[in-house]
Amino acid sequence: MRFLIVLLAIAGIVDSALALRIHYQDPSAAPPCAVTEKFDCGAVNHSRFAVFPPTSFDEDASSKKVHIPVATLGIIGYLLIGILALANRPWLTLQATEIGFACAAFLSYLEAFIIEKWCIYCLWSQIIVTAILLCTLIWIFLNRRRQQALVSP
Repeated sequence: MRFLIVLLAIAGIVDSALALRIHYQDPSAAPPCAVTEKFDCGAVNHSRFAVFPPTSFDEDASSKKVHIPVATLGIIGYLLIGILALANRPWLTLQATEIGFACAAFLSYLEAFIIEKWCIYCLWSQIIVTAILLCTLIWIFLNRRRQQALVSP
């Protein structure tokens, strides 16, 4: 199960890297994922919520604040999940995945109700982190059953 989690984490890294590419793309260029007026990765990845911490409305380009693209945080999170799964640390993998799931759910909330546009890469990331969460829960459940089978005669 842990190798499936690692494969899903690699898929998440690729997905986040594609979103990061859109983030650094010229905003005037049409991104390849601008499908409809509701599905526009460019609008989402160039919004004020595409960086952490979000930019304020009155912040100018000369500001000295450091803003990290959310897609970069996604790459780091998926990398951490993959490393923890490879290291056979199911409980730490679960904790990292829960944090990732909560962040992805919050970003989906922002897309649905604040930005009112959806990013295909963000939706795929939500699906991937949900799959990792389910796999991690199954992994822990199977480990617990295996330990109970070894203990009971």
